[in-house]
Amino acid sequence: MKCVAIIPARGGSKRIPHKNIKEFHGKPLIAYSIEAAFASGLFDEIIVSTDDEKIAEIAQEYGANVPFIRPKELSDDFTSSGAVINHAIEYLQHNGYVLSYVCTLYATAPFLEAKYLKEGFEKLKESDAKYSFSATSMPFPIQRTFKITEDGRCEMFWRENFSKRSQDLEKAYQDAGQFYFNKMTKNSHEIMFGNDSIPIVLPRYLVQDIDEIEDFEQAELLYEVIKKRCKS
Repeated sequence: MKCVAIIPARGGSKRIPHKNIKEFHGKPLIAYSIEAAFASGLFDEIIVSTDDEKIAEIAQEYGANVPFIRPKELSDDFTSSGAVINHAIEYLQHNGYVLSYVCTLYATAPFLEAKYLKEGFEKLKESDAKYSFSATSMPFPIQRTFKITEDGRCEMFWRENFSKRSQDLEKAYQDAGQFYFNKMTKNSHEIMFGNDSIPIVLPRYLVQDIDEIEDFEQAELLYEVIKKRCKS
């Protein structure tokens, strides 16, 4: 059985230049995902798919394998992460790997913890599901959300929920953007967020999108608070 982690890490981030290796509490951001992968003890190989020589160098310094430099046609703003992962899988299979599980890890997940990776793997292995992935609860009822119209007014998506109490509405969850396990031995036509997937629910304080510089700064502050609490 081969269980492989693949970390996509493009060098051309526009909003936060070189985001994947930007220093975060003394280490390149990608280092946290690599270290969590090693700490889990799950993976036969931890691979970084990148088009950037500097990212490749740093990834290797932290113990990851960079067996190829990603081609330019898979490194632009329009290439999906799915295409990048499929390219890496095809490369590995072409080079003799027989893959049982593939886990996509995002390079921008400094709150990733090994225990949730282990939970995701064990629950998937013991089930007939195709996928498991990190998720978290929505902080407010999505049934009471609204949009702003072209004339600057409000329009509820579900008007019938206006008078309902929040506690009477069904809880909703969202993608946490940390990890995605794929059981390669099972075929499925379902999407990741479908009934062939097992969500591994993380506490909301461990989930932070890092798209803008404000997100990065907020993540640094949150990380500092969490570390201080762990030491106390």
